[in-house]
Amino acid sequence: YLIAIMFIVFDLEIAFVFPWAVVFRDLGFLGLVEMGIFLGLLLLGFIYAWKKGALEWE
Repeated sequence: YLIAIMFIVFDLEIAFVFPWAVVFRDLGFLGLVEMGIFLGLLLLGFIYAWKKGALEWE
C-alpha cells in the first residue's frame, strides 16, 4: 500500500505542476510564490510522514 500511496501523491503533484509550468510566464512572480507555497506544504507533509515512521518498511 505504501508504494501505491506514494505514487498517487506524486502523480497528483505532477498533475498540478505541469499546467503551471506551461503558463509560468503569464503568471509572473505571484504564480512562482503560489507554487512555492504548494510545494513547501507538500514537502512539510512528506517530512511529517517520514518522522512519524509512515514510510518505513515492515
